[in-house]
Amino acid sequence: MKKLFTLCLFFLTTIAFAQEVTEELMEAMEAAEGDTSYWDAGFSFGLNFNQASFSGNWRSGGVNSIAFGTLVTGKANYAKEKWSWDNQIELIYGLVKNEGQDFRKSNDRIFFDSKVGRSVSDHWSYFASVNFITQFTRGFDFSQDEPVLISNFFAPAFLTTGFGMEYKPNEAFALRLAPFSPRFTFVNDPNIITNVPENYGVPAGQTIRREWLAFQLFMTYNKTFNDNFTINSRYQMFANYETLAFNTIDHRLDVTLIAKINRYIDVTFTSINVYDIDMAPGIQISQALALGIVYKIGNE
Repeated sequence: MKKLFTLCLFFLTTIAFAQEVTEELMEAMEAAEGDTSYWDAGFSFGLNFNQASFSGNWRSGGVNSIAFGTLVTGKANYAKEKWSWDNQIELIYGLVKNEGQDFRKSNDRIFFDSKVGRSVSDHWSYFASVNFITQFTRGFDFSQDEPVLISNFFAPAFLTTGFGMEYKPNEAFALRLAPFSPRFTFVNDPNIITNVPENYGVPAGQTIRREWLAFQLFMTYNKTFNDNFTINSRYQMFANYETLAFNTIDHRLDVTLIAKINRYIDVTFTSINVYDIDMAPGIQISQALALGIVYKIGNE
């Protein structure tokens, strides 16, 4: 019960803090620019809670459980004449507790992307970008008798840069082609290699893998239909020129579907699909469906 109270307090505090920070950011931009028409900024915070309980004589079976989830997204995009600067952050975290077990995480993601561009035509522009992916807390494999540590904060973490051309025919779709795209993979927990011999591609005894010669394709499709249904999708392909082969090309597809019930209640589906031979053989799939409250603010 104490843990439950602490989690509720954490989520409520986060909402209040996020609202205050976002309002201060908007005021700062307005003061700096004098005219916010060059900025497209927005923030949303979602919180969901699920609970199931059964009496001792319930014959259909079931396990008492509670689950929490959060989804935080933010953007701050600037465009003036031929120059643009787009920034996006996405934070996801979820916990579940089944009767007889401790809390276990059900979702965990930190994503940040920043891109500077200069247009050369109506739909094409040069760009330089950087994006970062990791997770908040330790991850375990629970398939064995004892939990096995297989990941952690900054273990792994991926920092990918990109320099190339972007095609953007409309506001919903964008395609980046980066023939020069160095990537840095971090594993700062020395215990990971004990349970994950591949160590996410980082050589044994080291904490960083550097891939200087690489190609990146980065594609996004984000669109809201009738103000009630939103699709946010992101596909990333990464190919190292030095080890180029079909099975060594990394793929990652992130999809978020949001259906609005009313102003404050949304149904959210998230899916992460990853193929990276340095992480695991085959395709890794993570999915989550949640009903919860959402808070949004922006200058749109």
